[in-house]
Amino acid sequence: MQYFDPSLANQSFAITGKSLRKEVDTTLPKLRAISNDRAAAALKSGKWSSKQVLGHLIDSAANNHQRFVRVQAEANLSLPGYAQNFWVDSQRYADCAWADIIDLWSAYNRHLAHVIAHIPEAKGSVPCTVGDSGPLTLRAVALDYVGHVQHHLRQIFQPG
Repeated sequence: MQYFDPSLANQSFAITGKSLRKEVDTTLPKLRAISNDRAAAALKSGKWSSKQVLGHLIDSAANNHQRFVRVQAEANLSLPGYAQNFWVDSQRYADCAWADIIDLWSAYNRHLAHVIAHIPEAKGSVPCTVGDSGPLTLRAVALDYVGHVQHHLRQIFQPG
């Protein structure tokens, strides 16, 4: 699934990083306003809770961190996808304190915003493959990451 608006396909890494940083900064107080009990409740019947969604975004950050750095070093790199349900379940985000999940998510994404903002523009067209996707450019991976974060944050704040 593609999470970014194709009209952004040529957006600079500096702007993409700034966009991610702004998303973290504006979302952080809203996340902190959610109680631990509400964060532990499933957003929909049979779906993840806010704790698990934000945990999934931490896992996504960890996987994409590798992509942002490694693709700069090697052309045509093939990287694994990841089993998101296994990652969320095995790390037991549902059992973690909501404040701890928020702190880790915000710190990791502030770092990724910095990493993305400093990717050289010349690396934007470097291709890579993630899991069973077709070839993607590093720019598309960065834009998709920010769109993915926004998509899942909307799930937390607008369940249903």
